Amino acid sequence: MPARLRIFSLNCWGIRHLSKHCAQRYAMIGDLLSKEQHDVAVLQEVWSEKDFLFLKKKLGGTHPYCHYFKSGFFGSGLAVFSKHRIHDTFLYKYTLNGYPYMAHHGDWFGGKAVGKILLNIDGLEVHVFVTHLHAEYSREQDSYLPHRVVQAWELQNFIRHTSAGADVVILGGDLNMHPTDLGIRLLQSYTELKDCFNETASFDGCEQGFTHITDNPFTHKQGLVPFGGGIRIDYIFFKGSEKAQVSCESLSTSKGPIPGQPFPYSDHETLSAELVLYPAKVEKGESKQEKVCTTEKLSELVNIVTEARTEVKVGLHCAERMRYTAARTGIMGLALLLLELAIAAVPCLALGTEQNFPKASFYLLGALCFSILFSTTLLYIFYGMEVRALQGAEDQMRLAVGSLQERLKEITNGASEERSQEKDHGDPHD
Repeated sequence: MPARLRIFSLNCWGIRHLSKHCAQRYAMIGDLLSKEQHDVAVLQEVWSEKDFLFLKKKLGGTHPYCHYFKSGFFGSGLAVFSKHRIHDTFLYKYTLNGYPYMAHHGDWFGGKAVGKILLNIDGLEVHVFVTHLHAEYSREQDSYLPHRVVQAWELQNFIRHTSAGADVVILGGDLNMHPTDLGIRLLQSYTELKDCFNETASFDGCEQGFTHITDNPFTHKQGLVPFGGGIRIDYIFFKGSEKAQVSCESLSTSKGPIPGQPFPYSDHETLSAELVLYPAKVEKGESKQEKVCTTEKLSELVNIVTEARTEVKVGLHCAERMRYTAARTGIMGLALLLLELAIAAVPCLALGTEQNFPKASFYLLGALCFSILFSTTLLYIFYGMEVRALQGAEDQMRLAVGSLQERLKEITNGASEERSQEKDHGDPHD
């Protein structure tokens, strides 16, 4: 008999004292999970550990196993609740996550990361990942795009390298990217993860699978109007293996206002997917058609990684320019501070009558020069770290493109040799 696995995902928008009706919404989320009894629930933006402990107590009867991933200043916001025993956990924090001086965005303080739990379900090793990538605050002038691309690159690397022996792989979370964005294409092409919305046999929810809609009273409606009233940025992905095949039987989302409730669960819509796991059919050998598909996939992957590498180079150029600006401004602040000290030393060295010295102006100007020197030093260090991270990602992508091109060349040469051999051993009567 095939095994069934129900997955739930939601960005809870749980910023204490800032998010509207936070406590009431957590109570509603707890009631929903208790009623629906999903096998695994992956939550994002659970910024307060107190709220996690509240859900842990409320879901103790239905989801006895849980884990809260701690990271950054406020925490990663990632939490997992499971019916099945959690055998292992791991957290990877992204190397790039916005800028600390953009405090009103807050992504840098959140310590965005990807969390992983290991489950054993009916003898199958199931790896479940949950993540939340950097938000997109402006579609036209997205200064965070290089950071989000690097996060997507690190995400696919983390999934590939930590789930090599997995029978089933599941990824859920708020990726803050549209389905056709570079980061999504990079993630899916490399990991071969399937999108539940595209693979499901039955869908019930918002039009086009939107998870951020104008009908939700918590959303900023003006920003969603250009996209037809909604966007799809929350996902559940899955992948089987040689041991287990996986299909998505159904997918559903909430639709803004909740019947019988004064407000929705969050500013995002809920995602609920039902996956079916059954033994995989063993197939030996590789057909010509499969080789052609492999060649096409490799060619597409080369183009995607090249595009990502170009975007990272753009971000690297901007980071280097900002580092240079910080260094130049810091040198100017240091020069002004030294000049002021020299001017202050003149009355002390002068002989004769006592001279009046404007102490208040001196201290004020000195504090200004010192603050400029201190802040630019911190910025120089931060931009230096950003440059190193972008350079590292670009180097990895360069090596990956070279490796993919080499594999593509080997497959093409192998296909040419096979065709030559077929001609040489053809029927002489033809």
